[in-house]
Amino acid sequence: TGLVAAGVIVAVLGSLARSPRRRDLTWLSLGLVAGVIGQIVLGGITVLVDLHPAAVQSHFLLSMVLVANAVWLVHRAGQPDRPLQPTVSPSVRRHVLGVAAATLVAIALGTVVTGAGPHAGDEKARRFGIEIGTAVRIHSVGVWLAVAAVVWLMWRLRTLHAERAVLDSSVVAWVCVAIAQGALGYLQYFTGVPAALVAIHVAGATLLWGITVWMVAVLRTADASTGETRHEFGTFVDDAREEPAHVADEVGEHLGAP
Repeated sequence: TGLVAAGVIVAVLGSLARSPRRRDLTWLSLGLVAGVIGQIVLGGITVLVDLHPAAVQSHFLLSMVLVANAVWLVHRAGQPDRPLQPTVSPSVRRHVLGVAAATLVAIALGTVVTGAGPHAGDEKARRFGIEIGTAVRIHSVGVWLAVAAVVWLMWRLRTLHAERAVLDSSVVAWVCVAIAQGALGYLQYFTGVPAALVAIHVAGATLLWGITVWMVAVLRTADASTGETRHEFGTFVDDAREEPAHVADEVGEHLGAP
């Protein structure tokens, strides 16, 4: 917690000392402050209720909010202070937001597994009244739905070159971490849920969520250097891929050439 607080202090001081100061970066850094204060309050409540799994679950989910805030801050800090512009078509944007929602549901269901399992931080702590095998199966369904949504997204992107260029890195990272998480999850289940693997799995879930937020963040950019422009019908045209002959024809039409 001390390390997190130190990082938040540096982020706030950096946003305030920046010249010219940017309102979006200031508010995002202050959002980290609010999140840490919320964590302190939730941490105290968690102790007072003797590590009730619902309190521990809320503590973790608030951490995911902090991770999202931090990833968004880093993303915005690397871009110029300009209005955000879409980088993908509306249908692909909706698909990515659906992936983010499915990932969040899968992670939330994972906290139920932890709350039903043996690792509560204290042997006398209460657990959720659900059999851990049932909780694991429900969590697995959520994970597979998220994976299916990403596979469908990859299938769509195979012919959408401009949008694939925007999302390729984050989608590949998501798939790699998700595969590792899936393998680790099944290993936990068949080895009696050892504590060390649970810790690694929680860290992996945090990494997966950070990548998911990154995937959402690149849907809009303030960077004017992207090679994409809006077509008059609302679709995207990748200028770098447009055929030279088509460009010449358009120039000729504007100049009145036959």
